[in-house]
Amino acid sequence: MYTVLFDIDGTLVNTGGAGKDAFRRTFQEDFRFTQLPDNVTFAGRSDRAIAEEIMLACNVEPTETNWNHFYSGYTKRLPHSLMTCQGTILPGVSTLLETLEKLDYVQLGILTGNVQQGAREKLRYYGMADLFEFGGFGDMRTDRNDIAADAQQAAIDFHKNHGGHQNGQGSPKIMVIGDTPNDVRCARSINAFAVAVATGGNTFQELAATQPDLLLQDLTEPTAIYKELHSCSSNGAT
Repeated sequence: MYTVLFDIDGTLVNTGGAGKDAFRRTFQEDFRFTQLPDNVTFAGRSDRAIAEEIMLACNVEPTETNWNHFYSGYTKRLPHSLMTCQGTILPGVSTLLETLEKLDYVQLGILTGNVQQGAREKLRYYGMADLFEFGGFGDMRTDRNDIAADAQQAAIDFHKNHGGHQNGQGSPKIMVIGDTPNDVRCARSINAFAVAVATGGNTFQELAATQPDLLLQDLTEPTAIYKELHSCSSNGAT
């Protein structure tokens, strides 16, 4: 069995800045921040890490109370931001997911810095919510490696709960598909096969420097992905 863990923003979809818009409105309307710092990096990071950095930059202590206040406002505003920002499913994604869903030796999951409710809203808006039943999310984590560990455990639990171990299968092998150096880094932290795709904010050259197992310009030519997944199945790996 092979688990394929997908990042969301910049890998599956480009939301047109919906997440940033919901962040901005939440801090401006609920926290009364007149201006947000303009040097905060969003790509490849967890929502919690981003929110805490903004709080500290604006002299607000990142307590659990303030995080919960932000979370409530952000998840409430995100659906509207998704509707008003011009986003799109990225090239090749729909065909790839449709193909992977049909493979009985592949299970699909999410590995994202989005909070779980935010991830669900984005996947629901772009018609992908039913494809992913587990994952790792940025609700409680600030380091991408910790999110990867959560996603790995979720994959193991899902595999076990759906008869994998009873059928003599071990833990699933994992592939991580993402668009940032942090996606490659976290894939390495769980010994996963790292696929980097240059459809986000990082260039092909920047991603190449991280030495992923597979580097693609986009997901329109996923032959090498299928080859890796099939090799696992053909070799009887679990």
